[in-house]
Amino acid sequence: MKLLGNLIIKSDTLGILTCALCIVHCFSTPFFIILSYNYLQTEHLTSVIWFKNLDYFFLVISFIMVFFSSKTTSKSLMKFLFWLSWSLFFISIVNEKIELLMIPELMTYMTSILLAGIHLLNFKYCKPKKFRDKTI
Repeated sequence: MKLLGNLIIKSDTLGILTCALCIVHCFSTPFFIILSYNYLQTEHLTSVIWFKNLDYFFLVISFIMVFFSSKTTSKSLMKFLFWLSWSLFFISIVNEKIELLMIPELMTYMTSILLAGIHLLNFKYCKPKKFRDKTI
């Protein structure tokens, strides 16, 4: 129960951290593949598969953080913005995997930055005082 309480209290901080790690991951993936090209030509493709599928991990964690942040925000507009930004983030990640639409990869970065920005706004201006005082 204490873990759940900590997730609720720190959901914006963890949401910002998750978005930042997602951006680092998206930016570093091409370099990781280029640097390990010779290694990957052998039979070690599984090392790239787990790295490329971290996107799904970021989707799940960001969903949990949006869920808790939208529960504790004091503004109803923020709830809408959280779910809108997470939906755009979800669409950009899934589209990148299945390549349904030709959307620039910059869109993934922008949706992650948008989600982090909404977490930051919520943390600074829309959290009830009881949650702001206990954040890390």
